[in-house]
Amino acid sequence: VLAAVYKAMSDHHVYLEGTLLKPNMVTAGHSCSTKYSPEEVAMATVTALRRTVPPAVTGRKRGCFCGPQIAFLSGGQSEEEASVHLNAINNCPLATPWVLTFSFGRALQASALRAWRGHKENEKAAAEQFVKRAETCSLSNRPTVWRVRGSTPVAKTLTLACTTTAPATHTEQLCLQYHDDGSFIGIFPEF
Repeated sequence: VLAAVYKAMSDHHVYLEGTLLKPNMVTAGHSCSTKYSPEEVAMATVTALRRTVPPAVTGRKRGCFCGPQIAFLSGGQSEEEASVHLNAINNCPLATPWVLTFSFGRALQASALRAWRGHKENEKAAAEQFVKRAETCSLSNRPTVWRVRGSTPVAKTLTLACTTTAPATHTEQLCLQYHDDGSFIGIFPEF
């Protein structure tokens, strides 16, 4: 399907550098009884993209970066599956010319909607669930390896070491900070 779409776009002289692709990940169908690992999903997804999506789909316009190029949909996956698969895709050893990111709907909002249930008194809990999911998706969206490095004297601050595997390897320290009630404050560089 993707090959046919890009053939038609080429036939109609579509400026591919200005396009954004929002595909699903390559996962087993609902009737398939086989459970594939996140690494297998990642390999199948990246392989399919490499075989069909032109490198010109860069999200660039006149030399400036204009945003993500391939933004995955959650496609009926659970929140956890979508995040784990996104992280595996971004850690896939196959090289890609595109930035691979997410455009989740259900996988970003489901927990918040369950917490809210349409009641005003649940808005705070819903907001906290949404921030938690957004944080998870954001961390899953990088070709990184996260590990706990220790906590600071402030009990609610956790320091993580992030080793980025592409395009250049470097390490940065980040602190995830939480209010005393457990609600998420933000992610900040460690100084």
